[in-house]
Amino acid sequence: MSIPIGVGVGDAFGQGGDVADFTATVARMRELGFPAVWTAQIFGLDALTALAVAGAQVPDIRLGVGVVPTYPRHPIALAMQALTVQSATGGRLDLGIGLSHQMVIEGMYGYSYEKPARHMREYLSALQPLLHGEGVNVEGETLTARGGVNVPGGEAPPVLVAALGSVMLKLTAERADGTITWMTGVKTIGEHIAPTINAAAEAAGRPAPRVVVGLPFCATEDVDEARGRAAETFAVYGMLPSYRAMLDREGIEGPPDLAVCGDESVIAAAIAAVEAAGGTEVTAVPFGTPEEYERTVQVLASLAKG
Repeated sequence: MSIPIGVGVGDAFGQGGDVADFTATVARMRELGFPAVWTAQIFGLDALTALAVAGAQVPDIRLGVGVVPTYPRHPIALAMQALTVQSATGGRLDLGIGLSHQMVIEGMYGYSYEKPARHMREYLSALQPLLHGEGVNVEGETLTARGGVNVPGGEAPPVLVAALGSVMLKLTAERADGTITWMTGVKTIGEHIAPTINAAAEAAGRPAPRVVVGLPFCATEDVDEARGRAAETFAVYGMLPSYRAMLDREGIEGPPDLAVCGDESVIAAAIAAVEAAGGTEVTAVPFGTPEEYERTVQVLASLAKG
């Protein structure tokens, strides 16, 4: 399998525990041969802090966060934190950022979710120079950022944006290193995500962007039962507007139809299909019973090692 296969870890992907547990999981995934682990910022462990701690102890594996919501973290604060992770881990961070969702940003944090694409444009206008050691003076409609940061040993990480719609994909092509998707099917990757972002990058004279495709996987003999668990585990993604739009574009009813469930050949075929559609990397999120989870991890690790 030529496409890199990373694995989702942490409480965002159904694995509880403290920072020590998180570090142990990262160490195990490295021992199994995965080139990268990915986690996400939800409402448990702080993802970047956990990656800094784990990465300082576990060498030789990429450390991805997909994603950190932008609204609650000012770009100066996020630049300091990301560069600190880089300093602690020898430069192994992939920094994924995203808008999150209106119900979270307005309902929980109390920020305005108006003009989200403008917010991301202004955010990247501040974040990217800050990561590269430059001062900024950005006064936009959605944020103000003035100043700079200095983190010894921190080099700028790649920045990936959770971009799904055409406007966000074009912005990402112009200002970032690629996109990271979730709950987005192979048909949509091949017909919308990859061609849109690649064309925009070419038009802007920028390198071909990364397209990191996140999907749930379950190695199982009982596909119907696994899809039933997927319906419960991933139900919220069928209701959030940005993911719902991608599910509709794919022509499927909901997350259970997107989950990759089956034996080793089914999983291998699904990953090959992602690559054929224009995905450059896979973030595989194992789910299922404890036995299915372990089997899934082993299958994915075998494929990751080629």
